[in-house]
Amino acid sequence: MYDHILIRYGELALKGRNQMSFVRQLVRNIRGMIERHQGEKVKIEVEQGRIFLELEGANPEKYYDSLGKVFGIISFSPVRKGKLDMEEIKRISLEEFQSITKKPDSFRVTVKRSNKRFPVKSPDAQIEIGGHIYENSNNLRVDLHNPDVEVFVEIRDDAAYIYTQKIHGLGGLPLGTGGKAMLLLSGGIDSPVAGWLTMKRGVVIEAIHFYSYPYTSERAKEKVIDLARVLAEFSGKVVVHMVPFTKIQEAISANCYESLWITIMRRFMFRIAERITQQRKALALVTGESLGQVASQTLESIYAINDVINTPVIRPLIAADKEEIMGLARKIDTYDISIRPYEDCCTVFLPKEPKTKPKMAICEKEETRLDKEGLIEEALVNTERIMIKAQEDQLGFGIK
Repeated sequence: MYDHILIRYGELALKGRNQMSFVRQLVRNIRGMIERHQGEKVKIEVEQGRIFLELEGANPEKYYDSLGKVFGIISFSPVRKGKLDMEEIKRISLEEFQSITKKPDSFRVTVKRSNKRFPVKSPDAQIEIGGHIYENSNNLRVDLHNPDVEVFVEIRDDAAYIYTQKIHGLGGLPLGTGGKAMLLLSGGIDSPVAGWLTMKRGVVIEAIHFYSYPYTSERAKEKVIDLARVLAEFSGKVVVHMVPFTKIQEAISANCYESLWITIMRRFMFRIAERITQQRKALALVTGESLGQVASQTLESIYAINDVINTPVIRPLIAADKEEIMGLARKIDTYDISIRPYEDCCTVFLPKEPKTKPKMAICEKEETRLDKEGLIEEALVNTERIMIKAQEDQLGFGIK
């Protein structure tokens, strides 16, 4: 029977004096994720670069999905705990080996002895444990380079921990250690992936979506809510700011050069997003831009659009190609939602020949034809905030 799940964190170990603040946040996130999924509180201990979740007789598999959605965990293993006694370690190692459903043809034993007071050195312990498993098994051979099964033994200060499984986690940094940013969530393939990657670096995100009813349907808004719900599976909740954009797009299309519609439209989006960022005390914007993918994502376009704000913009996908982005979208389960055939506001006012190298001076001149501040203020006043919670059908409105 397994006693604990051993949880490993990667780059947190490289942190200096503030390492424990990252670890404490990771422990809080693990507790929160399990409580949301399982509705129960768990006992967790931190010791020498490892986190131990006590099972108290529970099947470890019930926690795998929860742990698999916590940023900051590099891997985890169900472990058997034994006393610091060589005979007991050998016995438990054999039990762990014999519990494997598909019987292996080859094996090896790897011992890590962080407790240097333990009298048997790692190489000798490996030989002794391996010999015990070999003598009590049939048709088994030792393979040090490519074994079917590897038996791991960690000899620590308080006990020995034995396991054969190592389940990969998401890696990254614990959510909540990197501040807060606002994700421009369009409903396409790229922006949810950009949001997920930003969360992976410890940043809490809220989302901003621009919609143009009646040019875009209610189903387009529902698609964005569904995307936010997927992201909320990794964070517990995501606040989505629904910004009405119809009047701004109509004003741009009626008064500005057609070839600059997209550039000017995105300049307005960035201005509005910066205001919301300031209201929500966030520190950056996040976009799904990939260099050269569309007309608004050339360096010249990015430069002209970025010029209207002072807020930093995080672009996790800037050097990724579409196949890489689509692969990540499938991995995090946003792809099928993103390809639903409902247009967003960026696709309903498309010029025939958008500028790929817009000039800022011309953009600024064109914008003098518009009541910039009035349009922005009206959009902000009518912005709706929706809280999307993980695994819940009910939405909370009026979030402050």
